[in-house]
Amino acid sequence: QVQLVESGGGLVQPGGSLRLSCAASGSIASINAMGWYRQAPGKERDLVAVITSGGSTRYVDFVKGRFTISRDNAKNTLYLQMNSLKPEDTAVYYCNAGSYLSGTYHSGSWGQGTQVTVSS
Repeated sequence: QVQLVESGGGLVQPGGSLRLSCAASGSIASINAMGWYRQAPGKERDLVAVITSGGSTRYVDFVKGRFTISRDNAKNTLYLQMNSLKPEDTAVYYCNAGSYLSGTYHSGSWGQGTQVTVSS
């Protein structure tokens, strides 16, 4: 089972940008799909973005046009570039290694999460 470690979170002002990274303990090239989730205080953990092994991406509506998911198989690292951040983006962001089958992402291994706070 792959181990995942997120980094790159922090405090940013509204309208700012952050890039999250997720380093895997092994090769991610063979992982069917990887995703980013987020969980705000008192709320459920929600899927934000998915990228397949072939490079296809999926986003939830509330981040489309602002967030970009990418993966570097050579570095065994998943990324989430977040632009035009809003206070409602404040959450703990989690990396996940899973699979994407029949239009649905199935979660697998989790990272420990990284806090993103958007505030002035």
